[in-house]
Amino acid sequence: MRRGSGRRWAASGVAVLAAMALTGCLQQPGGGGSGEGLNGYVDNASADGDGKVTMLGAFAGEEQAAFEKSLAQFEKDSGIDIAYTADADFTTTIKQKVRSGDTPDIGLFPQPGGLLELADQGYVQPIDTYLDYDQLESTLVPGFLEAARLNGRVYGAPMRMANKSIVWYPKQAWDKAGYQVPETMADLEKLTAQIKSDGTTPWCMAWGSDQATGWVGTDWIEQFMLMLYGPDVYDQWVKHEIPFDDPKVVAAFDAFDKIARTDGEVYGGVKTVVNTPFAEAMVPAFKDPPGCMLERQGNFEISFLDPKIQDDLDNQIGVFQWPAEKAGEEQPLLGGADLAALFNGNDEDAIKVMEFLTSDKFGAEWAQAGGWLSPHTTFDESNYPDQTTKDIADMAKNAPEFVFDASDAMPKEVGSGTFWTGMVEWVQGKSSEDTTKAIESSWPQ
Repeated sequence: MRRGSGRRWAASGVAVLAAMALTGCLQQPGGGGSGEGLNGYVDNASADGDGKVTMLGAFAGEEQAAFEKSLAQFEKDSGIDIAYTADADFTTTIKQKVRSGDTPDIGLFPQPGGLLELADQGYVQPIDTYLDYDQLESTLVPGFLEAARLNGRVYGAPMRMANKSIVWYPKQAWDKAGYQVPETMADLEKLTAQIKSDGTTPWCMAWGSDQATGWVGTDWIEQFMLMLYGPDVYDQWVKHEIPFDDPKVVAAFDAFDKIARTDGEVYGGVKTVVNTPFAEAMVPAFKDPPGCMLERQGNFEISFLDPKIQDDLDNQIGVFQWPAEKAGEEQPLLGGADLAALFNGNDEDAIKVMEFLTSDKFGAEWAQAGGWLSPHTTFDESNYPDQTTKDIADMAKNAPEFVFDASDAMPKEVGSGTFWTGMVEWVQGKSSEDTTKAIESSWPQ
């Protein structure tokens, strides 16, 4: 693979972008990773070729331990020492490091917005200059790379995936009641009516997350936007090609209203939703009799369940994908990812780490520990510890397209700002029109 002349160039915003344009760097990727036309690489202050690669990400604790275990054999085989640092405030810290000239070799971005911001300033190496773009795209769930695309170039690749289009239920209570998995939204509405008539509240829901309270609600709106209008309109909404207060968005809020703000639909009502920690949403589902039956949440729900339920997961929990609006429609998958990005294009060691991180060979040990999903359709699913996780992975594997969480892709002022707070105001009674109008007015110019 040709890597260009190896000439260094400073990551200095406008100058970098001008150089990229002159060398044809903004061409459409997909040429098998030849790197033709790129006459330089982004660089940082760390030494190249010293057998050491620095990496910054947001996950810590048990996730960090599982991640480092997944790297151990690669480090042994390659002789490369990988130094990973966890930072819960990754989005702020990575920008500070860039400004101070202390950028790591690789950043693991939990949201694409920050990645694209730094790529636009010229600090991130486009992946088609060092990865086999066509090969990578052929193994990923379709649509994954779009989240990291800017001006025709892709700047990051996923190293883990989150499936957010899942509905969970307590399996034993479900089987006892004889409920059936819905295939359409109309079926889901009939199911919730049946659950209600049987004396159980249909939906388990909790949004409490300290300063981040409201993010759970944004996922619901995203799900309705995707179901009602498909990925093209969804993408227009994310990119602000249609305003946040567009009638389609208002209609998505109103569709969610039938669940979130309708008496008898949600366990405990609005006060419980806002004040209960989101990790405790399904606790009432495992009471006898169950207090609620359904929760819409991402695959990380498994880690919130009682350890006794986790130990007997396949017998205790059931899952199905959020249904399509109409019978026969293919439903895109809503999700998220950690996107790996390269800040040091001169370092062959960092490139080797990126090649491994973004391949279908990475993550076996993390998958075996539980709570991790590969974004690759070709990943060996025997590494997943239970059938429930395999079913969740298959939802993504069989989806026609992956669509990135909108609030993660929107500008921070909106995605993790007014969208979050707006959802809290909305669920407490503010109208859909006023809520969307207020969020629209906050969109940065």
